[in-house]
Amino acid sequence: MKANNSIVTSGKRKTAVAKAVTKKGSGKVTINGYPIELHPVSILREKIREPLLLLGDKVNGIDIEVTVSGGGVTGQADASRTAIAKGIVKFVADDTLEDKFKQYDRAMLVNDIRRKLPKKPMGRGARVKRQKSYR
Repeated sequence: MKANNSIVTSGKRKTAVAKAVTKKGSGKVTINGYPIELHPVSILREKIREPLLLLGDKVNGIDIEVTVSGGGVTGQADASRTAIAKGIVKFVADDTLEDKFKQYDRAMLVNDIRRKLPKKPMGRGARVKRQKSYR
């Protein structure tokens, strides 16, 4: 544990960027000021909570404040999950926990660098082409 008692980490997914502040506390986790229990999509809520569940009882001594912006709902959830996992690993400073996270899902600690495919010429998007008529 750091003497400063506050660690800032970030996570990214597509265009969503999350910043997590991890510090000693009573187990509160907030996303943009709201408790994680109030996240509207239940499957994404559980995905965000995965690092906390893997941590076990130690989560009761950590407060995490996440600020996330940009992207869609799923991208924001993935970015938040990455920021939370990185913050926990740095705060606890336990190599076995980092190995545990990597074994569970490597994407929890590593940002996904994939971005939206650019639009191609003569088409409407990355893959969609105009329909041809041979009459």
